[in-house]
Amino acid sequence: MTSNKKSALGRGLSALLEDAATDITSGIDSSQGKVAGAVTNISIDSIDTNPFQPRTRFEQEALEGLSESIKALGVIQPITVRKMGFDKYQIISGERRFRASTLAGLKEIPAFIRIVNDQNMLEMALVENIQREDLDAIEIAISYKRLVDECKLTQEEVSERVGKQRSTVANFLRLLKLPPVIQLAIRDKKITMGHARTLINIDDQASQLEAFNRILEKEFSVRDVEEYVRGLKKQVKKTSPAPALPLSFELQKINEDLSRIFETKVKLKSTRAGNGTITISFNSESELKNILSKLEL
Repeated sequence: MTSNKKSALGRGLSALLEDAATDITSGIDSSQGKVAGAVTNISIDSIDTNPFQPRTRFEQEALEGLSESIKALGVIQPITVRKMGFDKYQIISGERRFRASTLAGLKEIPAFIRIVNDQNMLEMALVENIQREDLDAIEIAISYKRLVDECKLTQEEVSERVGKQRSTVANFLRLLKLPPVIQLAIRDKKITMGHARTLINIDDQASQLEAFNRILEKEFSVRDVEEYVRGLKKQVKKTSPAPALPLSFELQKINEDLSRIFETKVKLKSTRAGNGTITISFNSESELKNILSKLEL
């Protein structure tokens, strides 16, 4: 990362917007006489939405409510856009306000004009949206992943960017390892983040789905799921095979004798319980017939 980016760590979108590398406050939009870095009214028709927008759902009812507020009070907080060309702009942040203003029939909207590249644009959009309270957990997780994958940030740098603990970032990223049906349930608020974090602790996908179905069918609380997962782990522990022990000198000798007798690789394993296994390997049909003949089968 550059020194400019490092200096902005931990202060969110405002820090990125104040970075000298992303803002030319003395720049002039010669076509309109608008100064980059200042707030000015821009024609809604000249603004395009953000292709890097991490938000994937805009609830119509909420937009209509915001639209009515804008009709009554106007746009209180300007949106932020970047200059794209002759009388052309692209939203960095504030797409809900933009959509609601369009719905309200506004012809112009107040906006900050910034001059940024695609990398800065993506990072600004992700950081700004992550810090909003109405994103669902999967949208946040995807945004964190994009900061890691596309902005080349470490989890530590992501945590500093968004003002969260590194463990929080890691927990959100782990949600993306859950089966798609569970991720969709998180988005649809059928299960909570607490449920999801407990499901992550289940090792295999089939058991995750079984626990998920129990949450829906039996209306499990987070505590119920935690108890269920503890029961699963105890069951797995009971059914897990006993660990193999290093072979004693006597068993090593038996292993060597068997390999010599069958003229192939033999692997002998023994456990503390006194049981074990003998594995005889073969590489061809003729080797198998040779083994069987020695066993008199």
